[in-house]
Amino acid sequence: MNRILVTGGAGFLGSHLCECLLGLSHEVLCLDNFFTGTKENLLPLLKDPYFEIIRHDITLPIHLEVDQIYNLACPASPVHYQLDPVETIKTCVNGSINMLGLARRTRARILQTSTSEVYGDPEVHPQTEEYWGHVNPLGIRSCYNEGKRCAESLFNSYYRQYGTDIRIARIFNTYGPRMHPNDGRVVSNFIVQALRAEDITIYGEGQQTRSFCYVDDLISGLVGFMNQEQTTGPINLGNPVETTMLHLAETVLKLTNSISKIVFRPLPMDDPKQRCPDVTKAAELLGWQPKIFLEDGLRETIAYFRKLN
Repeated sequence: MNRILVTGGAGFLGSHLCECLLGLSHEVLCLDNFFTGTKENLLPLLKDPYFEIIRHDITLPIHLEVDQIYNLACPASPVHYQLDPVETIKTCVNGSINMLGLARRTRARILQTSTSEVYGDPEVHPQTEEYWGHVNPLGIRSCYNEGKRCAESLFNSYYRQYGTDIRIARIFNTYGPRMHPNDGRVVSNFIVQALRAEDITIYGEGQQTRSFCYVDDLISGLVGFMNQEQTTGPINLGNPVETTMLHLAETVLKLTNSISKIVFRPLPMDDPKQRCPDVTKAAELLGWQPKIFLEDGLRETIAYFRKLN
């Protein structure tokens, strides 16, 4: 049994990770300031004697004794990270410094959940880990993009200078139950709009692509990456099957039997036209690849949102 700290553990991904780690017979400390995470995500776990919640903001130091750290703390959707861009940068930078300091002191292994946003609006397709990205450092998304890029630099600097045991995962679009209904992400947006019989909003012409990974696949990749010895990363984790926004909207309409109509709006600033991971390294080094098809994952996600409504 390891004592594992999950920062951002009350969020969408964090709560699924806490649940998975408890299922693997670990002791789990969930740390969250509840800016976007909710206690409702953790209700099924509260009776477990090996689970503990700590209300804390990682921009402030904390002293704990742990064996592993999964650093997930940061608002991850444009709606949330643009709400307080300065705090987003502080979470990425100051938060990483504090968690790396904790890992260094306790000699814990620490995994940083970075993001496909480090690639920006990519000029290379699909994106490999060697690609440096095409990011606007002054745009409205830069608080998150550049914050995560700086966090990767910090992790690598601690590794080179202090020998800190690090892992860096670059997460691509992930969806599933416990997504926040108002987080502005395309899957949750489309499902909520369809269930409410509201217009489904597509930005641009709907031909921009994303790759959607179901949360269970993503969590298995994170845990496998943390516990392997071959690489510190970065490693892309995501589904390499591309889907256009128009096709996603049509699929959601079909699965929900909704009467909603599709409407088109202008494309937001710095919105990437393509986003698709090359997951060759994950397959070769971790033996990992996503298994859940988009329609199957959407059915589970739709069922979750039906209960919320």
